[in-house]
Amino acid sequence: MGGKKPHRGGGGGGGGCDCKRILKNNWLLISTVVAVVLGIGLGVLVREYAKLSNLDKFYFAFPGELLMRMLKLIILPLIVSSMIAGVAALDSSVSGKIGLRAVVYYFCTTVIAVVLGIVLVVSIKPGVSQNAADIDRTGSTPEVHTADAMLDLLRNMFPENIVQACFQQYKTKREELKSPPEKNSTNSERNVTSPEEIPVMNKTLEFKIVGLYSDGVNVLGLIVFCLVFGLVIGKMGEKGQVLVDFFNALNDATMQIVQIIMWYMPVGILFLIAGKIIEVNDWEIFRKLGLYMATVLSGLAIHSVVILPLIYLVIVRKNPFRFAMGMAQALLTALMISSSSATLPVTFRCAEEKNHVDKRITRFVLPVGATINMDGTALYEAVAAVFIAQLNDMELDVGQIITISVTATAASIGAAGVPQAGLVTMVIVLSAVGLPAEDVTLIIAVDWLLDRFRTMVNVLGDAFGTGIVEKLSKKELEQMDTTSEVNIANPFAIEPIMLENEDDAETKKSYVNGGFAVDKSDAISFTQTSQF
Repeated sequence: MGGKKPHRGGGGGGGGCDCKRILKNNWLLISTVVAVVLGIGLGVLVREYAKLSNLDKFYFAFPGELLMRMLKLIILPLIVSSMIAGVAALDSSVSGKIGLRAVVYYFCTTVIAVVLGIVLVVSIKPGVSQNAADIDRTGSTPEVHTADAMLDLLRNMFPENIVQACFQQYKTKREELKSPPEKNSTNSERNVTSPEEIPVMNKTLEFKIVGLYSDGVNVLGLIVFCLVFGLVIGKMGEKGQVLVDFFNALNDATMQIVQIIMWYMPVGILFLIAGKIIEVNDWEIFRKLGLYMATVLSGLAIHSVVILPLIYLVIVRKNPFRFAMGMAQALLTALMISSSSATLPVTFRCAEEKNHVDKRITRFVLPVGATINMDGTALYEAVAAVFIAQLNDMELDVGQIITISVTATAASIGAAGVPQAGLVTMVIVLSAVGLPAEDVTLIIAVDWLLDRFRTMVNVLGDAFGTGIVEKLSKKELEQMDTTSEVNIANPFAIEPIMLENEDDAETKKSYVNGGFAVDKSDAISFTQTSQF
């Protein structure tokens, strides 16, 4: 028996152990990939041979709908708990530096994505050989005014009711005010509209702004509130520690729920992708818009495979593709469900467990990134605007291209605060350069597919952001760790705090240890029982 043990540790046995270890560590990723392949195959087979009715298609995709509902269910507690706990764990000066670095990174990558998109679409010219009349229009164009949309973004940053912000966003709508008829004019005179009168009537049109609420979590407003709330309780010391502990516990509990949802994810994704393949009616549109789709996908590929990894490599000095592989589950989830916010639970899990990014960074950077970092969306909108201009035989000058760049960047950042984000922001970009807003209906038919790929790029950009911000903030994080260790090791290293009652001050002196007031008489028992 003793001679067999070394033999088991040989080549064959070691290979078996390695396979088991790989399967154990990556079972979710492997099962998700298998689910995607099976979903595509199942969708094609059902589409060709089953001939389902619309009602049957709805029921068929139900398991996928359940997955979406589970992921959306967890977004609110995850964002609130992670943001508040993350910001409270940082000094106000440190959180300010981390926030500034994250915003600068997001802004720079978004600008690079827009420039890349415009360079590609101007070079490839996907719309030059086509005509807008050859492409079938789908859907309707939402009525959007750029100024109102931008102001709505600011309004949503400061919700008037924090509870309402959990399920509704604010949106304004313009209503035309009808001018009262003149007293001395007859009905026949009022109905006459000569060509000379039309310009005068248009000049006198009056509008009023009507405030409405639309369904959807106001993520931007919640992030601003949680940011301020976290800073406040972080500065409150002992009084605020109860709240800090509560939100830390809530965050841990939420991540445990995410782990449970992960077990269902492969099943949900299988039916999600199969259901989408069955729903698509017009496959001919992919041939008509093939060059446009190729331009967008090429831009997204270059940005995600070349530009983002290069930025990560230059700053962090580590293998960016190994980091990206650690985020594979989040990227695959984003590709299937096309929502950065709904992918957030998986993004947290991958960043913290696979890539070992500091939780103080992920809790702060990822929710903000999922809201304002939209590299893929910005690139897509820039390409789409120039493509529509080419379809209309419109030559864009340098000023108009710069306008598209600026508007696409601003619109992609503001997309989170606007309902129907993709369509609304696209209309804003088209309106900025005088392109017909209704032409957005030309690309709606393929938007669902491109949306999945640009969401994946958005999530990858968020993930690289956590690694880059962690590297840039390494000194501050180490300083915080050192300060925490010093305070725990020596509870009397900090000067005594002043007490209002002088008699108490004579008999007892209180000392502050990591935000807690400690009596000198109890200091020994405190150091023995401290769990920090």
